Amino acid sequence: MRFLFVSGGSAGAVFPITPLALAARNAGHEVIVGATENVMPLVAATGLPGAPITSRTMFDFMQRDRHGNPLEIPKDPHERNLFNGRGMARLALGSMEGLVPLVERWQPDVLVAGALSYAAPLVAHRFGLPWVRHALNMGEPSIIDLSAAAELAPELEEMGLSAIPEPDMYVEICPPGARRPDAGPAQFMRYVPFNTQRALEPWMYAKGDRPRVLVSAGSRVTADYEADALSALVEKVAGLDVELLIAAPQEIADALGDLPDNVRAGCVPLDVVLRTCDLLVHRAGGNTMLHAIVCGVPQLVIPAMPKQVGMSARLAEYGAAIMLTAGQDDSPENVAKACRELLEDPAYKARTDELSREIAGLPAPHDVTVAITEMVRARARG
Repeated sequence: MRFLFVSGGSAGAVFPITPLALAARNAGHEVIVGATENVMPLVAATGLPGAPITSRTMFDFMQRDRHGNPLEIPKDPHERNLFNGRGMARLALGSMEGLVPLVERWQPDVLVAGALSYAAPLVAHRFGLPWVRHALNMGEPSIIDLSAAAELAPELEEMGLSAIPEPDMYVEICPPGARRPDAGPAQFMRYVPFNTQRALEPWMYAKGDRPRVLVSAGSRVTADYEADALSALVEKVAGLDVELLIAAPQEIADALGDLPDNVRAGCVPLDVVLRTCDLLVHRAGGNTMLHAIVCGVPQLVIPAMPKQVGMSARLAEYGAAIMLTAGQDDSPENVAKACRELLEDPAYKARTDELSREIAGLPAPHDVTVAITEMVRARARG
């Protein structure tokens, strides 16, 4: 069977779908991953074949409207979610030029798409193919889907549709205990962390006597994006009596300058390093959040975007994290206080372990591959 995976334009869109894509390939199916051209090196790093479906980046579509006019990122949280939905819809339209001929020539049996890859349902409808929607994190706000549908209204009307087509299956990677209250039926799948690798050093898999705290601003940090936020976060935790690890691209780590003996900075393999940590402090990236749960690590989350607030709040309400609001209550004093509470109160670790066991009990990617093939065959039989 041929599986066409459709992804977005960042590591946060590629990595969550990779375990299922690898499982499908390892089960003997043919697999291609379609995504923006700029993330093809990331796809290649997974060992999977990738096909670029647009030469433009995700940020190109977020920053300009259909007519090429520049857009400003709204400051209002609700407007920011609407902005994200419209931008991802424009990415979907831009991806059609590469996705349509890929489907015509390769003739996949099923499309599997990240939750915000709206090109997949349009192409699936056009060619009469089954499609599977794959969650990317612990749940995007539903307003993003509604905003995307509004942006796509002319194209949907042209196709005789009143809404974005519903998937034949929804693959959920959020543990049931922390799901959105309005989340619908789903095929659950165990979240399997995936990240790029490097040669391991002993400190990466064995820690010393001090508590180990990892600080991260996500996989998309550059000199122009989130670098200042990462530096500010590091300054807020630097006074703690801990071993401090800073996860960042090497050029960003180098820009931090000389660091104390108890601090290490650079690109780290999270799937190894996180298991040695006692606390994760981060900007509420969805992959990073689930990754920490799998590794049993409590979290201090400071959401960078409005769409991350809901999932962060649910994790905090469950008792596995503390959430602070960026620019409001994330002062150095509050960050340090929250870190000490998370390190000293065993209840946070216990609740995190509960969610970790929940994830471990969910169907593996191989099991979901089997469920998808059965769905496709049943659909073909009518």
